[in-house]
This record gives sequence, C-alpha cells and structure tokens, in this order.
Amino acid sequence: NSPMPRQTSMPTLAVATWNIHKGFSQFNRRMVVHELRDRLRSLDADLVFLQEVQGLHLGHPARHPDWPALPQHEFLAEDAWQQIAYGGNAIYDHGHHGNAILSRHLILSTANQDVSDHRFERRGLLHCEVQLPEFDVPVHCVCVHLGLMAGSRRRQMEALAERMEELAPGNAPLIIAGDFNDWRNRADDLLGRRLGLAEAFGSGRGRPARSYPSTLPFFRLDRIYVRGFRVRQAQVHYGAPWARISDHAALTADLEPVG
Repeated sequence: NSPMPRQTSMPTLAVATWNIHKGFSQFNRRMVVHELRDRLRSLDADLVFLQEVQGLHLGHPARHPDWPALPQHEFLAEDAWQQIAYGGNAIYDHGHHGNAILSRHLILSTANQDVSDHRFERRGLLHCEVQLPEFDVPVHCVCVHLGLMAGSRRRQMEALAERMEELAPGNAPLIIAGDFNDWRNRADDLLGRRLGLAEAFGSGRGRPARSYPSTLPFFRLDRIYVRGFRVRQAQVHYGAPWARISDHAALTADLEPVG
C-alpha cells in the first residue's frame, strides 16, 4: 500500500483526501499527529483535502507534551504546502475542528459555508479557488464532511450543488473531495450527475473505493469527484501503517487537465 510512482509523461495534479480523526488513532488510543504529518508528506500531493482537523484544543497541550504549538492544519502544512485554508465547523468552549485544504498552488479565495442540519452535528463546505498553471480560470476546490444521517447528507449535497452551479457554472474545473459518509452511494445521483462530475475510482471499478475502516476497508465513504480532469490513476492507502493513524483510509488520484 505504499504510494505508486507518479507518471510523468504529461503534467498531472496529485490530489489526496483524508479524514485525519483530529490527530488521534482509532478510539483515541494514541496521539499520532507527528506520524500523520510524515505519512501525509509521503503522498506527495499538490492538493490535500482534510477532514476532522483540530484547529484548536486548549486541553491537549497539557495532556500531550509533544502536541504541536501551531494549529493542526498549519503544523501539517509546514514547509510542504505554502497555501492553507481552514474552515472551523464544530466550535466549543475548549476549541474547534473542521476541514482544511493544503495547496502547493496559489489559493485565490476561500469561503466556508455552514450546512449543519442540526445543532448536534456541525458541518461545513470549505470552498477555495486555486490557480493552476494549466488553466486560464481558477479551479474550484471543495472539501466536504457530510452528515451521518441520510436526510442530512441529501440536503447538504443539494446545498453544495446549488452553490457550485452559481459559483462554478458550465464546465469550470472542479474538484470535490472528502468524507461523504455515503455508504449507499447516493452522491453519484444527487451530486455527480447534476454537476457533471466523475468519481476518481468509478471509471475503473464502477463504484467508489472502499475506504472504511482503514484496517481492511469495507464501506465506501470517501470520494474524489472531478470535472475538467482525466483520472490517470487512483489509489487507496489502507492497512499498516495507515490504519495506525486514522480509521479512514487516505485516497489519492493523479489528475490530468482536459482541454
């Protein structure tokens, strides 16, 4: 499950998505944020979509002496990704967590849309416009972490589709990645067809990749949807050592600009 060698015959954009479980292993047994940073770098991705990023936690430094002084998204990006966007969704007395996008290319704009369906489950859509040298127009990038209930996910995907129809109409290049919690694969109908998206793993397997649990994935929860790109290759990173870090597998895809 080590990263596959990058094909270099044409310029590609390497994309990764990963639910990082706030820097703790499954069942919160161990703090793994340093190991997480090393594994994230090994993916060598140009754009990284992260979910469950701990932006601030006032209690962790006292319990974990090696807890990073920087916010988690800044610590993970340090010296590897120069551009960072973070959207805090769940905000509480002792901190907050949410989604993040790390980029080696210029982020032109960033916005976080609250799509929480109820007060017990805070969710947001982190939208960035990223300037890539292969495109004359910005690439729209959205990092998502959808709700656990089917009704919540449907409403959140409808909100995302409406927003992208407004901000990225027509064939504007678009990447939507993250933890969809969509084990019944409703996103292809509710989001993919409506926006003209292709799922990175769908062309080869006919359905999204199994990504949860990371020890031996069974459920198809995580996705990379693209428009304006051709998928050169896609990979699921599971088992050792990935399963020591998060209960979700990491997904990567090499994308080739179309047109």
